[in-house]
Amino acid sequence: MSIGVAADRRPPTADHRRRIARLVGLAILGVAGSAGARDVAISEVEGLRAAIAAAAPGDVLLLAPGSYEIDRTLDCTRAGQATAPIVVRSSTPLGAVLRVSVQEGFRVQAAYWRFEGLEVIGTCASDDVCEHAFHLSGDADGVVLRGNRLRNFNAQVKSNGDPTGVGGRYPDDVVIEGNELYDDAARRTSNPVTKVDVVGGRRWVVRANYLHDFEKAGGDGISYGAFLKGHSAAGLFERNLVSCETRGARTGTRVGLSLGGGGSAPDTICEQGSCSPEHDGGTLRNNLILRCSDVGIYINKGAGSRILANTLYLTTGIDVRFSETSAEVRSNVTDGRIRTRDGAGLVTGLNLEDVTDGYLEGAFRAPQNGDFFPVGDLSMMLDRGEALADVTEDYCGHPRTSATNHVPDLGALELLPGPVCDTRRPPLAGGAGAGGAGAGGNPGPGDGGAAGAPDASPPMGNFPGGSGTLPVDEKRGGCSVTGAASGVPWCLTALALLRRRRR
Repeated sequence: MSIGVAADRRPPTADHRRRIARLVGLAILGVAGSAGARDVAISEVEGLRAAIAAAAPGDVLLLAPGSYEIDRTLDCTRAGQATAPIVVRSSTPLGAVLRVSVQEGFRVQAAYWRFEGLEVIGTCASDDVCEHAFHLSGDADGVVLRGNRLRNFNAQVKSNGDPTGVGGRYPDDVVIEGNELYDDAARRTSNPVTKVDVVGGRRWVVRANYLHDFEKAGGDGISYGAFLKGHSAAGLFERNLVSCETRGARTGTRVGLSLGGGGSAPDTICEQGSCSPEHDGGTLRNNLILRCSDVGIYINKGAGSRILANTLYLTTGIDVRFSETSAEVRSNVTDGRIRTRDGAGLVTGLNLEDVTDGYLEGAFRAPQNGDFFPVGDLSMMLDRGEALADVTEDYCGHPRTSATNHVPDLGALELLPGPVCDTRRPPLAGGAGAGGAGAGGNPGPGDGGAAGAPDASPPMGNFPGGSGTLPVDEKRGGCSVTGAASGVPWCLTALALLRRRRR
């Protein structure tokens, strides 16, 4: 049995048809509209605020290195264009440090903005206050966040409708790529704690990000790396590194990636006025997910979900739940289990689950540190995967073919003949396989699709800071590099996680 899923199976609403017509009109006017585009040099907060208020399609707002104290939200309400986005960029990657002491740093309500190379830090005295580095809503289609470091917020990236429900407007075709999102300490709040929190919207791409060290120390104690929910559709998580914790803490209930999260209510907040399904036609592929006290992947009312070629280590596995869920789970590696609950429909292919204790530790150099360089017995994974039309590359961006018999390996990595990239940094190199989001190879926002955000500018490096891959000490058999600006060692101490079940 197999599940055939279109990229976005829902019929377009009247509102979506109007938005498509508007975007086509903006594209036609793109050349004329960007003729007066400016490069604007910025060195202080009020200059940034004024440049954002006056921004026009094609403008590049270039922030000089230094500290910018944000005590009032920066409102982005003027639209860019598909061929001429409005760009807010640090002149030196991560050199412009925005210190946010209010609920939201950037509030984006218009289409085609790009934010690149910024460090955005929440500095509120109370964790109840610093909610979002970026809050997208309404017409914020085609927004791109690339190469930023975002820390110390309850939800670094938040998106929802404005207005919501039937006839509401929700950001579509958003790309979150090559960013680092984490918290310096557990968030002491009862508010939701999820690094990428998306309610509604179509064709989101969350790619090659490093999500780590997130914990909710109040309320229900449940936190997520990222989720798409609220009747969103055709979303894609690919080539992300998710380490729920890196510091040896075993507190809180931490979940890696999810379609559906903890659910949405009431229906009036969800796209089309219904929260069922929570997500339709979503894909998770080629992700490395580790050190989560709960499941690494959770599907909650996710219709037509595809979980393909992921590697999960030190998590309780993969959960698919509730009768609204139909999920296809193929070519994954997990030392936990693949479970179905509460009437969910599950189709499994070739997976390696509930792996014998010690096998993954012997196969890879230091998986507890995110270092999946192959060093040992790979026989349980090598040439044991499935040829999947939507998985043509691996986590490193390498082709999904074997030198011997062209059978893919299980998990997020093609292991031989190599070389395997430094897995401790999600590489921006490589494409999106057969398409950006959804089945059928439909182009996603980062893949040059006509309706998606443009992807013309080169990536800023292998990871925030643009420094390329980290050096690996081959002789010593481990990593010895400290995270660029956080002071958090990239090499993590090994631990046995307390495995807890989400209620």
